[in-house]
Amino acid sequence: KTDNPSNNITEEQKKAAAEKRAKKQAAKAAKGKKKNENAPAAAELNIMALDIRVGKILSAWHHEDTEKLFCEEIDVGEEKPRKIASGLRAFYETEDLVNRHVLVVCNLKARPMAGFPSYGMVLCASNDDHTKVEFVVPPPNAPIGERVVFGNLEGNPEPENKVGKKKMLEKLIPDLKTNEDGVVEWKKHQAKTTTGEVKAVNGMANASVG
Repeated sequence: KTDNPSNNITEEQKKAAAEKRAKKQAAKAAKGKKKNENAPAAAELNIMALDIRVGKILSAWHHEDTEKLFCEEIDVGEEKPRKIASGLRAFYETEDLVNRHVLVVCNLKARPMAGFPSYGMVLCASNDDHTKVEFVVPPPNAPIGERVVFGNLEGNPEPENKVGKKKMLEKLIPDLKTNEDGVVEWKKHQAKTTTGEVKAVNGMANASVG
């Protein structure tokens, strides 16, 4: 009967084998680190991750179960109008909404608002204490469904699932404001369509937009 060779390994051999494994792992880790250092940096998140489009409110009515919400059908250039709820009843009458051109954030997951499924968000400007609110609007001749751009920023809209999971709206909206002329900006990049600037409808200056 022969002895199992593994029983004959000396402590020195075990130590040498362990050192060899450690060196191999260190080399692998260093290689991975170098690869990561050479990889291009992830693009910085900017407002172009949101799909903000020109829309037209086709119809609007009071939500039955809450005094705050309008329910709307809005044409954003798709096959069917979107149903969207907006908390604007303290600031507008129903007739103020119908046929109005607005801006709509389109790549948001549908969420129920007092039981009404809302497929997007209508953007408005507001003062700090939210006692004054007004629509932000495109130029009158902006095409329905056109995507709003911001200065020279580039980027494609992110999928709605990613927007929700990464909380992109919450990260981007705080920097969406109007300037002293009532023009909508994101970090000084002005919002525009092919036909002109996007503004607060009554020129509200230095306001938050959301």
